[in-house]
Amino acid sequence: MAVNGSPTIRRRRLGAELRRLRHAAGMTHQQVAGRSLAPQSKISLIETGRRAINPRDVRDVCELYEVTDELIVGSLMRMAKESGRQGWWVAYGDVPYGIYIGMETEAASIHSYEPLVPPGLLQTRAYAAAVTAESNPDITPEQVAARPELRLQRQHRAHHPARPFRLWTILDESALRRSVGTPDVMREQLQHLNHLSTRPHITVQVLPDSAGAHPGVSGQFSILAFSDTDAGVVYLERFTSGDLYLERPADRHPYHLMCDHLQAQALGPEQSHRFIGDVLHSRPGPGRLRRVP
Repeated sequence: MAVNGSPTIRRRRLGAELRRLRHAAGMTHQQVAGRSLAPQSKISLIETGRRAINPRDVRDVCELYEVTDELIVGSLMRMAKESGRQGWWVAYGDVPYGIYIGMETEAASIHSYEPLVPPGLLQTRAYAAAVTAESNPDITPEQVAARPELRLQRQHRAHHPARPFRLWTILDESALRRSVGTPDVMREQLQHLNHLSTRPHITVQVLPDSAGAHPGVSGQFSILAFSDTDAGVVYLERFTSGDLYLERPADRHPYHLMCDHLQAQALGPEQSHRFIGDVLHSRPGPGRLRRVP
């Protein structure tokens, strides 16, 4: 896939451009809704890239904003056509976090805090299957089989040597000690995690229990940055009420600040590597580190 091929990212860029044109026209969401007969919620979803818009509607919106340059209109219509395509992850069935995968696919870097389990990009196949089955009480056998494969495909795309990517993860100690699957699954996961942490584009830090209360006690978050835009995203995973995507600088700033504090409080990369090894050796059964292909 080309660097700018994700339909999710294209929708976000198209939405950002339509928002810029609306501001240039001096119009509010209410005024656009009144003139176009579209609800304000739909306009907001389009401008934040969470809803597709067809090329004909783009032309109508440009006419509403008095955009007369056909090169601009044509470019936006092409972007709308491309953003309407399905993402590669659709082949894996109903994926509840498809918006996030589209952003992850195009991210230049991801900084995250994970209090419960290692991030999907650092999970083994067996661990991914176990955590999928054990954390989703209503999941079907077909989804249990498909989602770990999807997770491995995400890893392949993120770690591809031809694509620059930076992954920096802060793991709470409980994410290392929580038993998922069998003892063998846990040992393999810890070995895999320590192996990946030695790669130059991956940093893993452990936040031990001894750190006490810290800025991450409110839960998981991920900060995604993109190489060709300053408009990053903070992703907050939710189980029932829908995932949150924070894009306004004022909303993202507290999470950047939290991430800085968590990185300062966590063990350094080398200390974290040894800490994970100690957790591995403390588990029942063979604990000798081995390299995982």
